[in-house]
Amino acid sequence: MSDRTSADPAGTRPRVLHLISDSRRGGAQNFARDLHRELRRRGQSSALCALAPHPAALAAPPGRRPESGIRAGTGGRQDTAAGAEAGEPLEPRSGEPPEELPDQSRDEGSAAGPGAGPSEGLGEGSDQGPGASVLHYATVLGPGRMHPSTLRALRVAARTADVVLAHGSHTLAACALALAGTRTPFVYVSVGHPRYWTANRLRRLRGGALMHRAAAVTTLTDEARAVLEEQFRLPEGKVRVIPNSRAAESYPPADGRADRRAARHALGLPADVLLVAWIGAISPEKRLDLALDVLDRLPDVRLAIAGDGPLREALARHPAAARAHFLGALPDPAPLYRAADALLLTSDSEGVPGALIEAALAGVPAVATDVGWVREVVRDGATGALVAPGDPLALAEALAKVLAVNRAGLGAAARLHALEHFELGAVVDDWQRLVAEVWSGGPPTVR
Repeated sequence: MSDRTSADPAGTRPRVLHLISDSRRGGAQNFARDLHRELRRRGQSSALCALAPHPAALAAPPGRRPESGIRAGTGGRQDTAAGAEAGEPLEPRSGEPPEELPDQSRDEGSAAGPGAGPSEGLGEGSDQGPGASVLHYATVLGPGRMHPSTLRALRVAARTADVVLAHGSHTLAACALALAGTRTPFVYVSVGHPRYWTANRLRRLRGGALMHRAAAVTTLTDEARAVLEEQFRLPEGKVRVIPNSRAAESYPPADGRADRRAARHALGLPADVLLVAWIGAISPEKRLDLALDVLDRLPDVRLAIAGDGPLREALARHPAAARAHFLGALPDPAPLYRAADALLLTSDSEGVPGALIEAALAGVPAVATDVGWVREVVRDGATGALVAPGDPLALAEALAKVLAVNRAGLGAAARLHALEHFELGAVVDDWQRLVAEVWSGGPPTVR
């Protein structure tokens, strides 16, 4: 793994603030976490903040809201070991006064009510609710993504950063507003399909106005870059392509049959069955109903479902649900990859799914719907199988074939492909170069 900037003199590398929409575990959040960790490993100053807590946190009864370990009004400093993960507050440059985040626990306008504070959320490891899906070490800035106190806290936090990386569409508007009139540039990290911004005229106008405020925009593919440049008339060179990625060491393959059995035992899954993993939010576009329809056609297969969402209760009544294991949102999906024989992705819409990259790094072949840029990760017939969306029969046939043929060979090929194209260490140099360019370029104050 290269370390291009490790020899840079102290203080010459820009301080990076990663901004995520909320503290749930999702594709944008997981990537921000991994990039933040790798930058810190390389000795670069980096911090991780969320605009808001997990969406379910404020809806939970007070007794079910374990503290996240973040004290309001401390500039992001934390009372627990979580603080080491989020990163200490960015050190001011010589001559700059230190800044404190405002104590939002006294903000009576908070949706959490007086005294709740922005740091309150469901802690990682809860056995009920979405707690296991919380990035508990991300410093939460406020009660809502666009709440005035959240934007104030973001503006303060950005004063001791040199560049802000805004991960995902919900952070774009917050940065455009909170950082207006400041000298801190931000980079919009676009992680989905650009059709989100081109769905209608109003969204195109809004997206274009916001993206023009960013110092740079990153996308996952050349096709996505072309769409954004054409639709929003972004200047040449403003949109950069940096692939989605994950840290390979976080997703080790199962070390033989005994390791796979141990992983299954730890998750409460049966040992001697064909086990397929499904990972994602249980929401309409992810089509868990389709996965259960596939399961209905494969009587010898079990389905392990990692995720939560609004459709869970209804889909638990599906006829095939008796052979499905609803695990909830896992704090770490790596054990499930080690337990699984294959991964099934049934979405109607995707970008470059992180779950496919994670599974591939773990040596697990995938059967996936051919949507978005899924084919960038899954090579049909070589690392898994691609199927047209919405067709349970075709998915079942493809999955049966993958399970019956050379699973180990497909998984090994998937891992090699992911290591070559999607391993985090291979793209961090690109991120460091971009951040350095944005910092040294001195973009004009946004007004």
